Amino acid sequence: MFSPGLPHHIAITSSTSSPKPKLYCKYQHPGSMRHAFGDGSNTFWTFSLHYRQLVQVQNRDGDTVRTITAGIGSSGALRMRSGLEVEDDHLNIKLWGEWATSPIAVGFIRDYRTFMLTHTLFALANSMIETMTIIFTTSIVDMIRYMEEEWDSLIASIEKGELPPWDGIQHVREYLQPHFPPRPDRAAQLRAIGKSTDQRGWLVEIWPHLKTTISISSGVFSVAVPKLRFYLGPNVQLRSLGFITSEAYVGTVYDPSDLNLFKVTPQDIIEYLDVEKEENASSIVPPWLVGVGKHYEIVCTTRDGLWRYRLGDVVEIAGFDPTDGTPIVRYFERRNVTTWMAGGVLTEQRITAAILAVQDTLAPIIEFTAFIDGRSGIPTLGYFVEVHGELHPEAAKAPMKLREELCRLNEEFDPQRMRIPTIRVLKSGTFAEYRKWKIEMSNSGSGQTKVPILLWDNTARDWMSARVRKELGVNSSDVCRTKL
Repeated sequence: MFSPGLPHHIAITSSTSSPKPKLYCKYQHPGSMRHAFGDGSNTFWTFSLHYRQLVQVQNRDGDTVRTITAGIGSSGALRMRSGLEVEDDHLNIKLWGEWATSPIAVGFIRDYRTFMLTHTLFALANSMIETMTIIFTTSIVDMIRYMEEEWDSLIASIEKGELPPWDGIQHVREYLQPHFPPRPDRAAQLRAIGKSTDQRGWLVEIWPHLKTTISISSGVFSVAVPKLRFYLGPNVQLRSLGFITSEAYVGTVYDPSDLNLFKVTPQDIIEYLDVEKEENASSIVPPWLVGVGKHYEIVCTTRDGLWRYRLGDVVEIAGFDPTDGTPIVRYFERRNVTTWMAGGVLTEQRITAAILAVQDTLAPIIEFTAFIDGRSGIPTLGYFVEVHGELHPEAAKAPMKLREELCRLNEEFDPQRMRIPTIRVLKSGTFAEYRKWKIEMSNSGSGQTKVPILLWDNTARDWMSARVRKELGVNSSDVCRTKL
């Protein structure tokens, strides 16, 4: 009844916190709120139009009456917003979207590295970029790394007006080349700036008109904010994209200066499950009865057909909008990301807070994931981390400090049963490689692959273990391994 007719597209989740992806039908509604992606030819936006599969809807005579894409939600939302129907892709691929600096053909590139580099190439060719929109802060860090690695070839390409021979670009090259003329003056500007990735505000040197960067920056993605702020400098505004999930658009940005503060949207019905009470319908609280400072799991009833659906996202009530009384929330953690250890429960928020607390001993952390390390026979918490720069001189003390922090955060922990955690430092660029590998393995689109806080996938864990360059922990030899 909420969703008559056929869906516009099917959103497939990234399966970050569950073993299998979930599928949600998404419908086109009049007056829907648009995400703050930014508009205009001076917007550097890494949009994707990739889909995992096509669903053919047939009538009783066997005739196809509708073709529906199934893939990442942002791709389907862009198609719906811009009228880029899949039946017209043979025409769409030739267009230049007025809402971004890249031609639409870039959105059809599947290879993650090539996808990011091609968007970056068109943005580098434009000195007038004002807005950068990349879904996750961690993906912006990937973009910066790729740009650094390919700096010379990117400039040569801009100078000659010739696209590089990257993997996965062949099928769109003929549609991109007409939009990529030689720009020798711009190439000369970039050569003069140089590959100064150790320079604060480097991105503003490249794009002097850059005013705003829009990206999801709360939760685990907040880890990348300090490095991103280093490259942006102090004057570029870093804004959140909003509280967006595959299931629902939960909240809009409330205060642009606060990356984790959202006003709950009115387009769906949002209710609140008190996390301190039993997990049943009687514990669901309407918005006008929530308490400031308390934690609730989001429960949504949407126009797309979900009925009192538990998102699994826990929020903290920060207050109410004085104009209409709508709750203002902060993202807190995923409710189902927990594990038992040493007589206590480890939640996503505590796993994150503990590793971030040891940065002054270890090194600035760019990204991390945790796992259950049972190699010694007694399970403990292990971390895979990627750091910015060199390890601090006293990095060997980080595991002991990490143990103390975990015990401090959870009073239920028995220190005698809490084995010292392990920290496995990955080679530079590993998490970017992981996203590329995961996209290829799952046939998902570029831009929505996330790294879970707690890694249960043994295949992914082994993949990361092969890229460890140094290990810290009570039973490790604390000797540098050969970089892979």
